[in-house]
Amino acid sequence: MAVTVLDVDDLARRAERALAPTRPGAKVSDVDQFTGGTSSLTYGATLAEPGAADRRIVIKAAPPGIEPVRNRDVLRQARILQLLSSVDGVAVPEILATDAGAPVEVPPLFVMSFVDGESYEPRLAATESSATKEQIGDRAAAAATMAALLHAVETDDPRLEGERITDLVAEVGRWSKAFSTVEDDLRPGADAIEAKLLASIPEPLAPSVLHGDWRLGNMQCNGSSIDAVIDWEIWSLGDRRLDLGWFLLLIDEKHPNCVRQDTGLPTPAELVRSYEAATGVTVQDLAWFEALVRYKQAAVSALIAKNNRKVPQPGVDIDRMVNIIPQLLSWAGDFV
Repeated sequence: MAVTVLDVDDLARRAERALAPTRPGAKVSDVDQFTGGTSSLTYGATLAEPGAADRRIVIKAAPPGIEPVRNRDVLRQARILQLLSSVDGVAVPEILATDAGAPVEVPPLFVMSFVDGESYEPRLAATESSATKEQIGDRAAAAATMAALLHAVETDDPRLEGERITDLVAEVGRWSKAFSTVEDDLRPGADAIEAKLLASIPEPLAPSVLHGDWRLGNMQCNGSSIDAVIDWEIWSLGDRRLDLGWFLLLIDEKHPNCVRQDTGLPTPAELVRSYEAATGVTVQDLAWFEALVRYKQAAVSALIAKNNRKVPQPGVDIDRMVNIIPQLLSWAGDFV
């Protein structure tokens, strides 16, 4: 798949114009695209301001030529980061400026601070972390507490007006629909798990702000500290247990993609206790959400496998992807 690029000189000029009202005389240079990501384009750059030391910044732009909606809506991402910047205990990059562009020809963009650090998924990473096992454990406990603080954010803020609330029935249906598009060998037992999920949907909680992919791999960490949570493309409003269940799934040593056992991570049960301590409320009916996230990851894996059978992508192990689908679905069945 070809990598979409934008003219870096034009990006620098647009970023300077966007910054000018609050940072007169600011100059942007050394714009360079980061690898990875398909829903939006991310660039690093250098910001020079009169009387201040040069510093790194990030420019995030929607892909050109298509409507900047859903996970491509970078201004929506900027809005949630601006809202969360004032929430104690929730670490996010600072939004420095936005530019609405002229979609679809001129894609919207925003400029934010660059937060250095290690984004490391302890169970799934092929390489060693720069952190000690104790620090990795501290990060996981801090992520559980930070999730509780995120989920406590009031949802009546005007910047959240008009946001759709994720419905649990619709969430099951979303992944059921994904399974309906793949070959039979990529969905063994999926129908049975769907039926069990739909037959046992718990009472939903009041909606919370959700990150959508809450995990250590989406956090810029230094030592024991989480200095910024990144990748807000799929944030939403919904039941907080969706975030919590996903986080616990990727912490669990029984995950079929696990390559590291001796990580220093707390157990999922210990992380639930950290989350409950921060909220002061016991989490109810979590098993249903643990089943759902396994069903979800099996569906995502099936879609990746289907697409790579058509157009092979470098670095995707199809055999491994196919093999984990029944493992995830069987595991989901342990919870419902």
